[in-house]
Amino acid sequence: MSTFPRVTVLGAGVLGAQIAFQASLHGKEVTLWDISDDALAVARRRADAVVPDYVREVPDGDRDAALAAVARLRWSSDLGEALAGADLVIEAVPERLDVKRDVWGRVGQLADPATVFTTNSSTLLPSAIADVTGRPERFLALHFANHVWVNDTAEVMGHDGTDPDVRAQVLAFAAGIGMTPIEVLKEQPGYVLNSLLVPLLGAASVLLVRGVATVETIDTTWRRATGAPAGPFQIFDTVGLRTAAAVASAGDEESQAFAAMLQRDYLEKGRFGRESGEGFYRYDAEGRQL
Repeated sequence: MSTFPRVTVLGAGVLGAQIAFQASLHGKEVTLWDISDDALAVARRRADAVVPDYVREVPDGDRDAALAAVARLRWSSDLGEALAGADLVIEAVPERLDVKRDVWGRVGQLADPATVFTTNSSTLLPSAIADVTGRPERFLALHFANHVWVNDTAEVMGHDGTDPDVRAQVLAFAAGIGMTPIEVLKEQPGYVLNSLLVPLLGAASVLLVRGVATVETIDTTWRRATGAPAGPFQIFDTVGLRTAAAVASAGDEESQAFAAMLQRDYLEKGRFGRESGEGFYRYDAEGRQL
C-alpha cells in the first residue's frame, strides 16, 4: 500500500513548490497551501517554472509527465480545506520559530487525528515545535535540499517523543518519491547537510564582508581547489537570498552585517537569487547562469 497517498504542503515558496512537484510526479495527491490568493498566484508561476529546471537537470526527465504533475496540484488559501483528508503534512513556511509555531498550532486543531506532521525546517529542531502541534508523537522533520530532483536527499529527524513507527513511515515516503532517505539518529541543529554546508557559507560571507575577496574570486577558489560544481555564492543564489538573509540576521555581528548587505544591495532591489533571475549572478529564463 502507498505510504501517505494524500499530501498537503504548507508554504508554496521555492522549496514548497519543488516538494509538491516531486510528490505529485510520484503519484501523490498534493495540495499546496499559502496565506493568500495573491501568494498562490505567485506560487503557480513558480510551480510552472519547475518544469524547465527539471527537464534540463534530469537527463531522462519526461516533460509531459512533469507538466502533468504540475497540472494535478491543488491550491488553497483556506487552511482547513487544504488539510482535509491529508495523510501527511509537510510544512515549508518561513524559517522563523514564531511563524512555524503559529502555523502548527492552527494545523494541530484542524488536521485529521491520524495525519502525520513534518517540518522542512533547515535549522530548527523538531523539539522546539512539537508541543504546539498537540500530537508530538506524530511530529518530526523531513528536510529537502533545493532542486530536489537532482539533490535528492531527504533528512528524517525526530525528537525524543517521536513514535518510531511514524519515523519509519516517513522514511518510506521519502524513498517512495525518489529521494535518498537520510536517517538522522538524534536531534542536531542543521541536521547532516547544513551542519556541513552552513560553515562553508558562513566563511564565504565573512570573507566578503571583510573585503578579503570578491564574490567571483571566492567562488572560483572553491570550485578550482575542491572540484565542487558550485561556489558558496552560487549556492546562496540557489537557496534564495531571502532565506540567506533570514538565517544570517540571527547570527553574530559579522553575520548580521552580511544580512544587512543582502537586504540593502539585493533584496530591496528585487534580486532574490535564481528564482528572480538575479542575485549574486544573473540567470536566463530557464535558470541558467549568464
